[in-house]
Amino acid sequence: MYTLPFRQIYHNAGLPLMSDMTYFRICVLAVICLWVSKTSAQFRKYSNEFLNIGAGARGLGMGGAQVASVADPTAGYWNPAGLTEIKEHPVASLMHAEYFAGIGKYDYASIAMPIGDPTVVTRTLGFSLIRFAVDDIPNTLFLVEPDGSVNYNNIRSFSSADYALLVSYGQVIFSDEYRTFSFGANAKVVHRSVGSFAKAWGLGMDAGLQYRTRRFNVGLTAKDVTTTFNAWNFNFTDKEKEVLYLTNNDIPVKSTELTAPRLVLGASYFAELSENLGLNAELNMDLSFDGRRNVLLSSSAVNMDPRAGLELEYKKQLFGRLGVYNFQQGLKDGDSTNLKKVWIYQPGLGVGFKLKNVEIDYAFTNLANQSNPLYTHIFSLKFTLVRKENAY
Repeated sequence: MYTLPFRQIYHNAGLPLMSDMTYFRICVLAVICLWVSKTSAQFRKYSNEFLNIGAGARGLGMGGAQVASVADPTAGYWNPAGLTEIKEHPVASLMHAEYFAGIGKYDYASIAMPIGDPTVVTRTLGFSLIRFAVDDIPNTLFLVEPDGSVNYNNIRSFSSADYALLVSYGQVIFSDEYRTFSFGANAKVVHRSVGSFAKAWGLGMDAGLQYRTRRFNVGLTAKDVTTTFNAWNFNFTDKEKEVLYLTNNDIPVKSTELTAPRLVLGASYFAELSENLGLNAELNMDLSFDGRRNVLLSSSAVNMDPRAGLELEYKKQLFGRLGVYNFQQGLKDGDSTNLKKVWIYQPGLGVGFKLKNVEIDYAFTNLANQSNPLYTHIFSLKFTLVRKENAY
């Protein structure tokens, strides 16, 4: 059994060693205390929303229910503690998706690599890059000439792009033949750009825990645990400022966004249906504390947004996935009074195929009411970087 170095420090200092479960409770308490200590400020409710889309076709096909079972490079996004399941060779992952009929393009790339001696303690380092962009947005500031005429030749276009770099670290706290308990954290750098008008830089941090047995897993992720901030700077030409002034628009100079911390709790169970067939089921609960939101269980103190997913595997080579998430109330289609509301949700479907050291995954989802869906196709590729003589 191997443990974190601080357990040896306890021993060297003459302090009594504690049981594995005591270490588990201390780590859970440390993550929650760090999260609670940062929740007293005022936050903007919807900030850096591109970081809530998800990562990997497997995760999105399972409705984003990943915090307990994730064990690939996308763990840097879902729960960095899951990176410790990558123990021998580096693994890379790529994903591409297009939303709103190709208007919004979402790309994700990650790599995770074990570091140090895995026979002593499992440590894994990961890097993730996220980009969400909308291109060719019409700039109509100068559409109307000073004499009141409309000149379509004055329309220009710009892009709005959001980027995030996540540097992740995972380490096993204790492990034996029956169970593994891991801790992980990541630091993230956020850059957002809206044409030449506005740019922002931000910093934040996530932390996670994962407890794994042969069949049952538990996960906890504290998102934006240190409060993620974006510092915006705005740059308008004198001509643009004049148009904004004449049209009664505010001219911003600087602004700061704060993203409130939130918790994601999850549990998963693996059932071996036969020698070649297995079923993994996971349920997550996304908890936010920044005022009432449009989610399934909402209050002024806490909001609970559930996610559920299933994955059926055959010989660990073929995978079928099903998920449901993003429950919220929306206006009923065809209601001219705009008063009737119905519950809507976002479904997810997916398949995967693994051949030796390469896995190809696909997910299908929609972003609107089921009677008027906006379909999205998601593709991802995962491959293990092994030397040629070890590839088979």
